[in-house]
Amino acid sequence: MDLRLNIAAPLKRSFGRVLDAVLPPRCLKCGEVVAAPGALCPSCWQQLSFLEPPCCACCGQPFDFDLGPDALCGACTASPPAFDRARSVLRYDETSRDLILAFKHADRTSLAPTFGAWLHRVGRDLLADSDLIVPVPLHWSRLFARRYNQAALLAQSLGTVSGKPVLPDLLMRRRATQKQGHLGRLARQRNVAGAFVLHPGRAKALAGRRILLIDDVITTGATISNCAKILRKGGAEKVNVLAVARVIQED
Repeated sequence: MDLRLNIAAPLKRSFGRVLDAVLPPRCLKCGEVVAAPGALCPSCWQQLSFLEPPCCACCGQPFDFDLGPDALCGACTASPPAFDRARSVLRYDETSRDLILAFKHADRTSLAPTFGAWLHRVGRDLLADSDLIVPVPLHWSRLFARRYNQAALLAQSLGTVSGKPVLPDLLMRRRATQKQGHLGRLARQRNVAGAFVLHPGRAKALAGRRILLIDDVITTGATISNCAKILRKGGAEKVNVLAVARVIQED
């Protein structure tokens, strides 16, 4: 056995204990001291709404009652999405919004490993049914302004913990779209229509592959549906979707 490995592990643990004593890990949301890096304090954890079954077998919209493993919501029944299945970790609400927006707009990229671990826990079935992890892309102008694509960071973190390959530039956003925060469902669909294309140098990697598409928040599903259509046209056998949060459509 390599002696360096025997020495490195204890040193790493000792350094971690010293670092925790000087700079104790803090809750990702409120800043309270917690037991381990990348964790939430009990109070913040309890405030988050983690999504669990029962839910729509396609889009993941939660149900109040268990209607069976293949039950679909009204929206998916009326107009089946281009993707096969979509799942999310959290309900997007006042509690989760601060975390998501801090990650997305305030350079809190340190949240990516924690979100990646949550995605891995919720998306085990989707990962088992996928060959390749692909993030929803940003237009180059928005990427230049923000300096990072939050979906790509999530995809890379999920790839690290799951061991699945990640292809961050398979999809491209060929035109800048409006920010969708205040757009309705139909306006969002028009906004992203035709906005996505396959990277011409990566298209061959798609044929017959099962894709796991990653995004930060699912709102109306317009963005992921348009991405899924492009992936399908490019030869993907299946497209599943995994996101940190989703807006719940209330009855």
